[in-house]
Amino acid sequence: MLEMLINPRKAERRPWELFFVGAFYASLSILLVNWIFSQDAVLSRYSGILVVTFSVMFSMPFVYYTLKLEEDKITGSNGTMALLKEHKKAIYAFLWLFFGFVIALSFWYMVLSSTQSFRAQIETYCLINRPSNYESCVNQYQIKEVATSVGFLSNTERLFLIFTNNIYVLIFTLIFSLIFGAGVIFVLAWNASVIAAAIGIFTKSELSALPIALVRYMIHGIPEIASYFIVALAGGMVSIAVIKHETGTEKFWDVLQDSLNLIIIAVVVLFVAALVEVFITPLLF
Repeated sequence: MLEMLINPRKAERRPWELFFVGAFYASLSILLVNWIFSQDAVLSRYSGILVVTFSVMFSMPFVYYTLKLEEDKITGSNGTMALLKEHKKAIYAFLWLFFGFVIALSFWYMVLSSTQSFRAQIETYCLINRPSNYESCVNQYQIKEVATSVGFLSNTERLFLIFTNNIYVLIFTLIFSLIFGAGVIFVLAWNASVIAAAIGIFTKSELSALPIALVRYMIHGIPEIASYFIVALAGGMVSIAVIKHETGTEKFWDVLQDSLNLIIIAVVVLFVAALVEVFITPLLF
């Protein structure tokens, strides 16, 4: 029941409603995890993954039927630009769902008395943003782990590191969407939770600082996440076409061509996002 709060066709007409759906799913997930697993000696250590898993479980039906709806729109008579314009509606819907995740998880990071539910996300944040003093970073948030450190990186090196890391995520997203279709929502929910932890750390858990933190991370976060959604849509449509046994047909080659166009666009958008993250965001914050 909860996983189908909104119909995919309705979502494409009013994508902003997905913000509230995403916020509700994320809030419900983190509350359930804290209520059910917080006292478990083993599972409490993996609360961050469990929060993402619950969010994925709630979102899976919507994502699957949205991908199916997008695949049905592809016909040989439509031009590439017309198809890209049509797919834009699904991208908007996914982005609003993602924003709902980010806002809700950021709020709960600041409100909850413990960061245990974001353990894995904090480790990821420290590894990406403070690799040279990773150990002190995780100790600051009471997570006792160690990892290798690297030295200072120039802007060019940071650009290469960030872009290659993002390309890795993009490839993983594509492969995951090809194999499991709507399962790609796990990658996106995970990224939302990591950004939420980063926002919580940046604001020092002050709710009044949430707007400025959102601006800081969304300047490059919007195009970066949009590129993941674009490639997820591409892979998901191919996956749906295979499920419907359309391989070898003219419709399948239309889907494949459309998906390839989306992948190329996603890579370009991802590179722009990396440029913004390295050269523009630090100037503003």
